[in-house]
Amino acid sequence: MSECFALLARIVKRCRIPVATLRGSFAATLPRCISSTSIVLAGRKKKGNPPPVLSKKKLQAKERRREQKRALLRTDPYEAEKMPLFKAINLLRAVEIAHPNATYELVIKVLLGKKSAVPRGRISLPYAPKPAKADRILVFAEGRAAESAKRAGADIVGGTELIDGILSGRHQANLILSTPDLAKAIAPKLGRVLGPRGMMPTERRGTVMADPGGFIMRLKGSSEWKSDKGGAIRSPIGKVDFPIERVVQNVRHFVDVVKKGIKRGEQAEKGGQQATTIQRVVLSSQQGPGITLSDVA
Repeated sequence: MSECFALLARIVKRCRIPVATLRGSFAATLPRCISSTSIVLAGRKKKGNPPPVLSKKKLQAKERRREQKRALLRTDPYEAEKMPLFKAINLLRAVEIAHPNATYELVIKVLLGKKSAVPRGRISLPYAPKPAKADRILVFAEGRAAESAKRAGADIVGGTELIDGILSGRHQANLILSTPDLAKAIAPKLGRVLGPRGMMPTERRGTVMADPGGFIMRLKGSSEWKSDKGGAIRSPIGKVDFPIERVVQNVRHFVDVVKKGIKRGEQAEKGGQQATTIQRVVLSSQQGPGITLSDVA
């Protein structure tokens, strides 16, 4: 009987039923069955065993494991995945065997500084994977430079009178060039409009020159490359049905052009932080994986 009362007492205590609501002999017996723990005893903490004292050998082994972890963090995570260019091309060709018209894509990861400008430039690949898009070119020039730009194929040529047309949206172009004498005149009004769009003529970008006509002639068949905010430069670099030698020439030529563009940007920045190193070069295809190249960059 006492066991039954003890069991009921635990149930009442767990369910938090007021003793005053109970009737009969059970209500009188229940307070004797419910035991409470002292507050002082509840606040005491059990003392655990002290940490074991490691021997000298165990301490040395623990330090070696820590050093191995630190060395692993310092290593390049892409080192194990790197592959020579020829081998990477052959692997992607095998993956794309059912898609002979697939395109190779090259991604160059550039390390950007905190206040560095976005690397950009123009390139004409030895073997273009697709025809380059025609640019609509606007040139700020006067006199002989303006006549030379018109003969070379510029779409819009003029002086400071073109500023209002650009601000109103009447003159549309995806490439704007300027001669040095007009570059300073257009900067105060067009800097805030063209600067965020990356179209303001500047010496750093190579869009301010004395002979815009010759520059336009060299632009034919070329395309623009530029980095995104994360420092990735992407470009189609060839077709899967290209001979391997052509793809290799395109890859090495593109990497060389990017290196020269970065170096030219450093010189134009005059001490400002700029993208100075290429972290890695990755070749991929439409269905294939991205392969980090070991013999390029």
